[in-house]
This record gives sequence, C-alpha cells and structure tokens, in this order.
Amino acid sequence: MEERLQKLLSAAGVCSRRTAEDYITAGRVTVNGLPASLGQRADPERDKICVDGRRLGSRAAPVYLMLNKPQGYVTTLSDEKGRRTAADLVKDCGARVYPVGRLDLNSEGLLLMTNDGELAQRMTHPSHEVSKMYHVSVSGAVEGAAERLSALTDLEGETIRPAQVSVLRTAGRTAELSVTVHEGKNRQVRRMCAACGLSVRRLRRVQEHTLELGILPSGAWRYLTEEEIQELKQL
Repeated sequence: MEERLQKLLSAAGVCSRRTAEDYITAGRVTVNGLPASLGQRADPERDKICVDGRRLGSRAAPVYLMLNKPQGYVTTLSDEKGRRTAADLVKDCGARVYPVGRLDLNSEGLLLMTNDGELAQRMTHPSHEVSKMYHVSVSGAVEGAAERLSALTDLEGETIRPAQVSVLRTAGRTAELSVTVHEGKNRQVRRMCAACGLSVRRLRRVQEHTLELGILPSGAWRYLTEEEIQELKQL
C-alpha cells in the first residue's frame, strides 16, 4: 500500500516525520534510484526506498522508553560538536529510538524516546497541548515568583498559555517551584523565569502528560509499561 515517505521513514524507526522532511529536502532519500520529493508516496513492498543509500527495512517493532536525562547531554541522536547525546544512554535498548521533544543541554529529567512516529507526532503537535511539569530551583526575586510566573502570557512577543505554578519550598533568596506548561516553545521555562527576574539553578522535567519520572535514577532508562503506553495513545 502506498503511503507518504515521511510516514514510511517514521514507521521504520529511521527518524521522526519532521526530520524525514529534512532528509527528503536534502536529497538523502531515493525511490527506485531517483531523488524523492516532499509529499511523494511509495509502496515499501514494491518500491526500493533508500536513505543515504541504504534500503529501508520493514516496520520496526514499536519501542517506548523513558530516560532520566542528566545535565550535559544533548537531546539528539548525534552531535556535530562531539557532545554526549541522549542516544548514547539508551544504545542498549535493542532498537533505534529517537527523542520526543527536547530538553536543553543543562536541563534534566523525563525524556520519552520511541520509534513510533505516530505517537511522537501526537505528543509534539501544538494542537494537543501536552502538559509538562518541571521542578525548577531558582534564585533572585523569589517573593511572589509563583504569582508572576502564572500571570505571564507574553514571552518576548510570543503569546503563551498561563502556566500552573506552585511553591515547593523557599530558603532566603532561593526557591523550588513546580511549573506546568502546555506548549513546547524553545527554552520556555528558562525564558519565563528570566522575564520574572529569576535565575535558574536547576531545571528538571518530572512529568509529561500522564508519564511520571518517579524514582528513576539520573542517566537510567526503563521501558514503559503497557498501561503507560495505552494512556499516551489515548491522547
């Protein structure tokens, strides 16, 4: 059956649909020996689909895992600067999985990784407004910080939905806050804190939609339970 190349590459665990578009635009994908084009459809049973000269394999068995990403790792499969990647930490999981969303180099915590392109698309598409909870250690003008952050609806000219913010603990000019956002804007929580006169000392994602980080050690990963997978698929 013919399907769009982006969907085929994603289903085979090669990359996400968005990344597949970049691969096609860059000329890295061919169909029957000819360069592919965006929107092109193909049948993997009939057509020879190659990525970087290697033929596309059959659909990979779906794999879903949660990584507790430490600081100092980039959320990519490879890095041109030679930095450590999230993929390095899950290379023994038995499949080629890619991150769903991002955590910046200095952020840590829950990172969903999978080869299920359909689920990844739903989790990251803005229309689904998937909630993400962070525990953020800050310093500076901590008095009234939760109220200021939750009242923020404009971020450097970008409209954002109000965040849910609560104070977990305070000590002098430092505090730990729980911040829940519903968008995936670049470095959103750090930028929100900066706009409210706060310096981020530590930022850790502890929940995404129904997934909770729990007691998973830093740098460790585990497969999702069947119940967790079904809850995500109901999104």
